[in-house]
Amino acid sequence: MRTGKLTATITAGVAAALTALAVAGCSGSGTPQRGESGRSPSAAPTPTWDPVQGPPRTVPAVQKFSAAEGRGWRPGKQARVVVPAGEKSPVADEAERFARELGGLRTVWGKQTVRPGDVELKLSDGDGAGRADNAPVYDTADEAYTVTARGTRLTLTAPTDAGIFNATRTVLQSVRASGGVPEGTIEDRPDRAQRGFMLDIARKHFDARWIEDRIRDLAGLKLNQLQLHFSDDQAFRIESEQHPEIVSADHLTKDQVRHLVEVARGLHVTVIPEIDSPGHLGAVLKAHPDLQLRSADGRTERGAMDISQPGAAEIVDDLLREFAPLFPGKHWHLGGDEYRALADRAPAENYPQLARAAREKYGDGATIEDLATGWLNDRDKTVRAAGAQYVEAWNDGYFPDTDVEPDPHRTVAYWTGKEIGAREPAEYLRENRKVVNLNDEYLYYVLGEPNNMPYPTGERIYKQWTPGVLRGTEPVPESSSGPDRVLGARFAVWCDLAGEQTQQQVADGIRMPLRALAQKVWDRREPALSWEDFKKLANQV
Repeated sequence: MRTGKLTATITAGVAAALTALAVAGCSGSGTPQRGESGRSPSAAPTPTWDPVQGPPRTVPAVQKFSAAEGRGWRPGKQARVVVPAGEKSPVADEAERFARELGGLRTVWGKQTVRPGDVELKLSDGDGAGRADNAPVYDTADEAYTVTARGTRLTLTAPTDAGIFNATRTVLQSVRASGGVPEGTIEDRPDRAQRGFMLDIARKHFDARWIEDRIRDLAGLKLNQLQLHFSDDQAFRIESEQHPEIVSADHLTKDQVRHLVEVARGLHVTVIPEIDSPGHLGAVLKAHPDLQLRSADGRTERGAMDISQPGAAEIVDDLLREFAPLFPGKHWHLGGDEYRALADRAPAENYPQLARAAREKYGDGATIEDLATGWLNDRDKTVRAAGAQYVEAWNDGYFPDTDVEPDPHRTVAYWTGKEIGAREPAEYLRENRKVVNLNDEYLYYVLGEPNNMPYPTGERIYKQWTPGVLRGTEPVPESSSGPDRVLGARFAVWCDLAGEQTQQQVADGIRMPLRALAQKVWDRREPALSWEDFKKLANQV
């Protein structure tokens, strides 16, 4: 899946297996045509292939496999993909994609006799009524699945089409690694609900095709989120009709974004937009210099907006409302990090207009931290009114001991403990906040390696990191780092020195780290394979 062309790559991977089957067995005729309904006019002979040797070999590894005696299942030219719920069911697109990836198998709909060599896709709750096709999932139970290989037949069962999709990824990887699926039952589900990748397209322009390839790669690894950081000091990278003056020359059109979001949705990947504020707004402020934050001595702060001005909230809310329909996945990231006024050791003295605005809005004892907290709370309300249900901000956008409390439902995206006033991850967990792990010690791929930030390796993630390692190298206690508290993790690409790597170099550099991450967020247990064996397997599947 290195190229990102999921169908083409998997099809190439099963070609050898299909060729071997044509020689070894599975003969017969009378196979139905693609898309036929009703019962097959003739039975297929039982295949006579060599037993598939187990256990299944996949990335990430399956949680549980119960072996049984038998030959297992291999993709044969006479095989069909059977969908009892019919061609209007939520798994219809999964079935058609899976059939293509298995070399162009026939797909049949409705009540069928499942013949030797066939694959059956079934929703465990029946026909899936009441759930939209490709609907986002928010619980690991929604992504669970079972794969049973018995009597040369294969059955994929799950409560949702997302679970069926995950099952098909397991089968395809097992085919590539071992030629098929061994006899027995796979019972699998992810440990963490949020598993993904964050891409800074503001500092470096990535073309739409490259991003689409990454989406396909994520999906093949059962990673389910792509966060797009598309606004920063260097550029604003998505077309805007409301504020065309802020858009950079190299950018994605809205039609390109719609296509990416649709591709991602079909592959059960949620695209999370991020418009960072009140810092990292240099591209917006270049067109609106009157909103730039200035210190008492007249110094301008790059990228920092003067949130004491009414126009600041107006333009950011304009953008949030404009882009909400473009990203219907119900997730929003508000940024909130590295606001320059609060990286100052005397913020009230150096930015008196902010201190004054805080007192006017929240009372005599209010601070600039209160004003910044209220700013994020107000942006939170804006995106929720526009349809967002899951809102997050970077950890340094939350401040201790403020009179204004951050919205209690907002998730903490924890990335660093190195900023001025940084708080330990345990503090957020004690406040009963949900946390997503983007630990810059392991999960930050920063182009050019500035500030002593070497490129992370898959080996280090695989051997040392867990979702509970939120800051530095030490985990928080297991009692507070379960899947209900630490929701998952994302691997992040930041383009601080954009010209240091090409798009292809970035793709090559993040390939194994993403695979290591996929393993560690899917299964909290110590990996069974050594790093060398894992790397070898990752290059096969």
